[in-house]
Amino acid sequence: MLDLKSIYLFFLSLKKITIKKIRGFFFSTPFYNKRLVTQIPSRFFFYPNPYLLSPFLNHKESLLKISKFEANYFWNNSKSKSDIKNLHSFLWLNLIDRKNDKESMKKIISDWIKNYGNYKKEIWDENILSKRIVAWISNADLFLDKKEDKFLKFFTIYLIKQINFIKRNLNIVSYDTTKISCLASIILSGLVFKEYYPNYNFGMKELKKIIINFFDKDGFPKNRNSEHLILFLQYFIIIKEWIKNGQESVPDYLNDIIDKNIICLNSLKNETKNLPLFNGTTEKNLDNFFLYLSKLNYIFDKKLKLVGQIQIVKDKKNTLYFDSGEPPIYEYSKDYQSGPLSFEFFYENNKIITNCGYGRKISKKTQLISKFTSAQSTLCLDDTSVVKFQRNNLINKTFGSTISDGFKISESVREENKNDIYIAATHNAYLSRYGYLHKREIKILKKSGVVNGIDTLIKKKNVPQGLEFSIRFHIYPGISAIKTLSGQSILLQVNQKKSWILISNSHNLEIEKGLFMGRNRLVNNDCAVIYGNTNQQDTCIKWELKRSI
Repeated sequence: MLDLKSIYLFFLSLKKITIKKIRGFFFSTPFYNKRLVTQIPSRFFFYPNPYLLSPFLNHKESLLKISKFEANYFWNNSKSKSDIKNLHSFLWLNLIDRKNDKESMKKIISDWIKNYGNYKKEIWDENILSKRIVAWISNADLFLDKKEDKFLKFFTIYLIKQINFIKRNLNIVSYDTTKISCLASIILSGLVFKEYYPNYNFGMKELKKIIINFFDKDGFPKNRNSEHLILFLQYFIIIKEWIKNGQESVPDYLNDIIDKNIICLNSLKNETKNLPLFNGTTEKNLDNFFLYLSKLNYIFDKKLKLVGQIQIVKDKKNTLYFDSGEPPIYEYSKDYQSGPLSFEFFYENNKIITNCGYGRKISKKTQLISKFTSAQSTLCLDDTSVVKFQRNNLINKTFGSTISDGFKISESVREENKNDIYIAATHNAYLSRYGYLHKREIKILKKSGVVNGIDTLIKKKNVPQGLEFSIRFHIYPGISAIKTLSGQSILLQVNQKKSWILISNSHNLEIEKGLFMGRNRLVNNDCAVIYGNTNQQDTCIKWELKRSI
């Protein structure tokens, strides 16, 4: 049965989809496409540095050289959805050899304009379109000749059409992750074309709204997704560098959010150079991004111990991340994963305990599975996920799979002395249905690096029967798990020289086969699980993770 919020979202989704279909029909008319043609700029005020787009490229790709023959048939072959996104964004222009024949590039651009210069739904998707505008402007030297005014005018007309489309339809872009891309293209157009300078002022005004609304006081996204921290930081830096190249003053609020974003990123950094897998984050190596920031003279020197409600514990060779946060509001929850009090553990340059990651890059099914509590390294009661997600197809199509209910975190504690670091938190997600609070305490002993954990189910209401619980420790792919003869511990073999032991003396400890979904494909891994029953009373489950001697 739909609750009032779900009913509201259903009708709002219906309204948005109806309006979108009407707009799509109108956008395809000759009348609308003619209206997109406005004043043609006289010249480019400056050409942005293409290197600024490096974070959006696959660094394994090498320079491309396109012959006249290849240019003639560039758009003829049938394309998959992935090809459409990659080719029509034109980010691949950054990989073109600057010595490439200009005529070949003109041919590719001209053919694109002839085929797609008027609105086409997929090709003019805001995310693809905004990247195309930026790529065209940043790489204009590949196909523009100062001596040839005819092609310059032809090219600029269709560039301006796309810029006007983005600006006029910015209000219907629902996701901030798409809106920042759109704003970047609008801001760049106002800097490069002085006739469109109002675009710069408009874009910066909207950018300030995003910064105020989408980030917390520390500069971390309110959707609690660290992958989006990277995405926004990339755009903020690019916009700042464009502003400097355009001889404008960089506003304080932009400098401030960049500084805060970098501090958050530096706080999350570990020896593996991968982000911890919480709340919609996929596995992403940051080596190239750190190098990019270094080349642009951005400095990493400050760190926080709490970022986006994720506790960060670093001591000598150990790094532990602990999710002590509540879910974001539903508008920001489409990528939220239901894993309160979950943790990830690293030793040196090896991840030992992980969450399953977010299956976005694999399929919609794996994406949904990876949202459940059982996909995180935390406690699951009665095989039930902590939060419920909207399952209505219409709502999901419009807003994504947002949460339909939430929970509260209490007793969040962090204490540190010369001997150990102690963190703890309690959530009430299981209280209304099952009558229990879940409290997790983790202590890291500084001298030995031993991790001691206590999960407590605290009975607050009478329940008719005992409830089954499971505490999962998802083992990072490549690490083998072997149950010892005692049956109360599991050996985690990292490599020939490194191994760890997970111990639970009070409850049943088993090994299950699992799936890791943090990459662009499914990967098999092992999962250590503590099973038990509450027996209608308070239940305390102790476990320990330590290096094998």
